[in-house]
Amino acid sequence: MNLDKKKKQQNLKVIVSEAIMVLAVIATVTVLAFIVSGYWINSDFKVERQGMLQISSVPTGANVNIDGEESSWLQRTNTSKVLPVGEHTVTLTKDGYDSWSKTINIAEGLLYRLHYPRLFLTERTPENILDLSGTTTATISSDREAMVLMNNTTKWNYLKLNSEEPESKPLEVAKYFSGVSLAEDATTGLFTGEILDVNWDYDDAHILFEVKSGGSIEWVLIDVNNPEKSINLTKEFGFNFNDIEIIDNSASTLLAIQNGNLHKIDVPSRQISASIVKDVSNFDHFNNEIVFVAKDTDAYYVGFFKIGDKPIELITLEQPAKVVISKFYDEKYITILQDAKLNVYKKDGFTEFAKYDLTFAPENIEVGHDGEFITMNTGARIATLDMEAKLVREWETENAHFDWLDNDMIYVVDGGELIAYDFDGFNRRALSKNVSAHFPAGITDNKWLYYISDDNLMRELITR
Repeated sequence: MNLDKKKKQQNLKVIVSEAIMVLAVIATVTVLAFIVSGYWINSDFKVERQGMLQISSVPTGANVNIDGEESSWLQRTNTSKVLPVGEHTVTLTKDGYDSWSKTINIAEGLLYRLHYPRLFLTERTPENILDLSGTTTATISSDREAMVLMNNTTKWNYLKLNSEEPESKPLEVAKYFSGVSLAEDATTGLFTGEILDVNWDYDDAHILFEVKSGGSIEWVLIDVNNPEKSINLTKEFGFNFNDIEIIDNSASTLLAIQNGNLHKIDVPSRQISASIVKDVSNFDHFNNEIVFVAKDTDAYYVGFFKIGDKPIELITLEQPAKVVISKFYDEKYITILQDAKLNVYKKDGFTEFAKYDLTFAPENIEVGHDGEFITMNTGARIATLDMEAKLVREWETENAHFDWLDNDMIYVVDGGELIAYDFDGFNRRALSKNVSAHFPAGITDNKWLYYISDDNLMRELITR
């Protein structure tokens, strides 16, 4: 073979190889583009449009059953699976635990996350942790890792729950509340105020109390780590506040409504701003971003501002409303509740995201964990907006005195029985008996269920 012919053959091989590589890359990119768009080849070798399910659970490693069959692709939780578009029933099981189930709707080319399923050990033994004789009421932190036990004296008890052996320390509050009686020879004062509401900050180091004392309302911010830094906000500023909220992690910045005027309170400097907005009926915040409802002459409007910036008007309303701001995935949303109408807007550009007509007019509205759901209620009647599913579900608890067991579960105590639901009312489970309805319950470290029974703090191991 001469040299020219050999070079031609080599060049041809190079051209063919490069062409094959280019075609392979194009085919791979095309297949990936189809997969990303939700297309898949089913068991009958037909191309169909699909979506993806991502599922995790507590505890991890639960068995996954989809539509009555064990999944060959998704055998355990904490992984993902491509599913055909439409409804699917997902059931989770694990040896030694109860089961969890829900019907979901997979959309074309979209990811559906199930990150909140919780399974409980079926065999649990209540453990008596602490004698609470004399305790009249209690409050539990937003992350359920701490509790304050209150009584008719001014020496309360701060209890850390996130350890094998809960730690407690005394919390003396005598000099911060007006509703206190101190006898000359008494070593401990008597607390005579009526606690109306309690809110914790995000790091569980500060607690905001709304207390009725002698016919008037006062607001007190207690610093549990440094009680000497606590402050009676009503006395400090001489205002009769209608509402106060903590808007940062360290409770250094508060927002307050006084006679319809919205003010910012700087706690470290003990300073209160001039009125930011007038005639405010309610407000909500996400970090330093504030939404509010206010009245302007004969109309109402929803406004927005960042701390330090001038408020702007977003939309005019014909009637009063309640408003919340939330973040889900990377988008922020403003939700407006007017009677039985619910409108959700994307914050950027204030474009409509969804709207719903409820069958009742909720009195309360709050944003759930990570902005994934919004809960509205009047008494025991609840409407839950699931942002993942983009659906509203209306349901009812056994009674109106419900609270949050963890970030995603609602509970009530009915006839001494603690009953838990997912945030949308599904997976109702009766957990414990002889539970006091007048004290809080909560799940700590995804491991322990705490509640109060017969003047004792009880604990049950719910996850190994």
